[in-house]
Amino acid sequence: MKILIVEDEPKVASFIKRGLEEAGYIAEIAYDGISAEKLTHFYTYNLFILDVIIPGISGLDLCRKLKEKNENVPVLMLTALGTTDDKLMGFDAGADDYLVKPFEFRELLARVKVLLRKSEALSDISNKLFVDDLELDLDKKLARRGDSSIELTAREFSLLEYFMRNKGRVLSRNDIAENVWDIDFDFGTNVVDVYVNFLRKKIDKDFTKKLIHTKVGFGYIFGEQ
Repeated sequence: MKILIVEDEPKVASFIKRGLEEAGYIAEIAYDGISAEKLTHFYTYNLFILDVIIPGISGLDLCRKLKEKNENVPVLMLTALGTTDDKLMGFDAGADDYLVKPFEFRELLARVKVLLRKSEALSDISNKLFVDDLELDLDKKLARRGDSSIELTAREFSLLEYFMRNKGRVLSRNDIAENVWDIDFDFGTNVVDVYVNFLRKKIDKDFTKKLIHTKVGFGYIFGEQ
């Protein structure tokens, strides 16, 4: 489980990160809202811990953006503002839980565990992948970007699923061939490049943000650049 901590106080962020890692989670830190939003374009997180008052984009605005992208990923808000109105503002922004500073780490950890269990249950039900405004429904075998449905062949669907599950990673042609075609890559064939181009025309051509990028000499990388 990978958790992004968005907190501009280094000591608090380090304290949370250390505790989460000791509990067996992968934890990363962003010290402002803009950096946090950029990270979500390249990496997939299972939970967000957001301070309300952060530089760049406020925690409330960032929460809204994260929920627009994937409403099933839980958000735990942290703040020194503990009035009922403050909490209601956080919940209105889409937060799943709210913890007032100062707090004991064991309480934060308990809430993290509850939120992740709920998220896993929702993921099992929906079984969808999200990257930016692209959605892939693994049960219905449907792809959608923004308001547009995208028709994919079975092989294109498998290729897109592999890309989305490995967002932000450089994938060699050999990686793709072994995982999508289940074969050792033949360097004398351009089948991977052909299918990547097919997919590009369907999910990137008519959209401003491009999601499939060529890493010259290495292969491909999926996600907004």
